[in-house]
Amino acid sequence: MTLKQLGYSTILNVVFLPLFILMLLFLACQNEKAVDGDEPKSVVLKEAFQTSWDEGDNVDSPAVWHGPDGQHWLLATAKEGDTIIAFDATDGTLIKRFGGSGSGAGQFERPNGIAVIDDLVLVVERDNQRIQVFRLPEFESLGSLSHEDLRLPYGLTVFSTGQDSYELYVTDNYNPALEGYPPQGELDERVHHFRFSTAGDSLQSQHVKLFGEIIGEGVLHKVESIYADPDNNRLLIADEAFNQRSVKVYDLEGNFTGQMVPSNYFTSEPEGIALYSCPDGSGYWIMTDQHESDENKFQVFECQSLKHLGTFKGEITRNTDGIWLTQQSFGDFEQGAFYPVHDDGSVTAISWQQVADSLNLSYCK
Repeated sequence: MTLKQLGYSTILNVVFLPLFILMLLFLACQNEKAVDGDEPKSVVLKEAFQTSWDEGDNVDSPAVWHGPDGQHWLLATAKEGDTIIAFDATDGTLIKRFGGSGSGAGQFERPNGIAVIDDLVLVVERDNQRIQVFRLPEFESLGSLSHEDLRLPYGLTVFSTGQDSYELYVTDNYNPALEGYPPQGELDERVHHFRFSTAGDSLQSQHVKLFGEIIGEGVLHKVESIYADPDNNRLLIADEAFNQRSVKVYDLEGNFTGQMVPSNYFTSEPEGIALYSCPDGSGYWIMTDQHESDENKFQVFECQSLKHLGTFKGEITRNTDGIWLTQQSFGDFEQGAFYPVHDDGSVTAISWQQVADSLNLSYCK
């Protein structure tokens, strides 16, 4: 039978119609892919304020305390000043400085990491090899936590397990030289796990364990920042070694999960880590990609899947070490505020509502 005998309408139906349908399906898939595969946004945001800047302090890490009497304090460690600087978290004005050089209670030798939980503030001192615990607002000393194998502590994360009971994890960047790290087989003590409780003006503590992988992708070469997500049994630990530049995911028992945020999100060192956490276990991770230039930025990831959702920068914020996120509504910050360290000398503030709206992030329900 010839084409002429088949008839042109039959040919169109048999040959070209299926091709036309396939083309429509292909275009639909491509359009869907274009929507789902859109590049995550990158935005530049204006800071709400900057605290007074003094590079001589060598400011490293911030934390926020919301007191029962309307206090909103932004606390920052000054590594060279050997003090804790308290600012008003609503506008950045100086409230007071606490501490001074030494090894006694309320004194510091290179304070680095800081964390606030309930009415407690915990401060890691690298050169005193301890973590001091104070009760706010008076900075009443409750004591300190240490261990014979705690050598060069830097970062910490803490969460509550009940009334006045807490779990604490501290990174230990012990190494032969301050800017190096030991052979891989000696990196099994990179994180210290403590357990502590408070009662009145006393502190009881227990050193639970040391951990760190020595083979595979989970090895922790150069450590500082660490953050716990107890709702999802996760411990995120930044590895700043140049050939790593990643954030590795452990569980709370100290086992590497096989997950990580890889180096393609960090063109420089991964520094501070913060978590926007919702009651249902959802939320967002914020991680610093530290640069001295305007490439200094903050990467945002979905809490559970670790999917990259976007990037934001401050207009002036540079060279960021530690960061802190508070979700509490106060002052002009209806959805809380994000506080990054700026260039070793101050802390800036960025409205979380501004971050969330710019990157199309949801709020906790």
